[in-house]
Amino acid sequence: MNRHTMRALTVEAPDGPFRWSEPPLPEAGAGQVLVRIHASGVNPLDTKIRAGAAGHARHPLPAVLGTDLAGTVVCVGAGVAGFAPGDAVWALAGGVGGVQGSMAEFASVDARLLAKKPANLSMREAAALPLAVITAWEGMVDIVNVQAGEKVLVIGGAGGVGHVALQLARARGAKTFAVDSDAAADYLRSIGATPISRETTVDAYVETFTDAKGFDVVYDCVGALDIAFQAVRQFGRVTSSLGWGTHSLAPLSFRSARYAGIFTLRPLLTGEGRAAHGQILRDAAALVEAGRLVPRLDSLRFTFDQAEAAHERVRSGAAQGKVVMEWAEYA
Repeated sequence: MNRHTMRALTVEAPDGPFRWSEPPLPEAGAGQVLVRIHASGVNPLDTKIRAGAAGHARHPLPAVLGTDLAGTVVCVGAGVAGFAPGDAVWALAGGVGGVQGSMAEFASVDARLLAKKPANLSMREAAALPLAVITAWEGMVDIVNVQAGEKVLVIGGAGGVGHVALQLARARGAKTFAVDSDAAADYLRSIGATPISRETTVDAYVETFTDAKGFDVVYDCVGALDIAFQAVRQFGRVTSSLGWGTHSLAPLSFRSARYAGIFTLRPLLTGEGRAAHGQILRDAAALVEAGRLVPRLDSLRFTFDQAEAAHERVRSGAAQGKVVMEWAEYA
């Protein structure tokens, strides 16, 4: 490549506008892969970082945001095996810890974080999944190790992480149930889950669906641990991707149940465990290609020129599925 710069969108201050910039073209250092980005997923985390409200992400402004990407390999650095120019890839690759995010034309990505994109997904579809897939997998597979025949409740089941967690549990043979809005009921049924209205009391749905025994596994995606602790059965397992705040452990303790939280950003921030992220994406790609994991995308499409509208779509809660930005030439 003869280029020395690239196009990128930069935020200079909390809640500031996106501004076009031309930073230097990244290079693929040792252990890295230079990726031409086709699409960038927009997560609630990205909007919180932009607002200066996600100190745990350690991404100081001004910065290029964006955690999820899908694109093609341009070149590989020293010591990298398994990738070649032209490969279609996906990753949870940056946008935290001061590492350049995916709202740019190119990114140098730690090869351990990358995986080949599922062949049956478009770049837009693939960019919708990495953060959600890794977060769902760490909870549903690595932490609770859901088993065939178990009853699994996902609180916030139609959301970005929730809809993946439900499909992972179902792929492992579990019976799935999801608490969400009434408007999400049809979608939840379409992925094999039994919908439960947010308006239904915990006692009522525990009685209805578990004969008052409780669910084997509860995955909380919305910061509802108090509900999760009431819904789990004796000796059951609870996990949460938003397990912040102060909660009474008494309901959990009285059931002799277990809880473990998820912090998906840890490998990005510490450098430890990055290979596990790449492996999750490889394993998830096999499920996608087998038709057992399907992303839910919002009906509206956005180019990078529409970054403000894409972020507002997520921030307002209006999105019905994942929001993704694409470079106009690939859309």
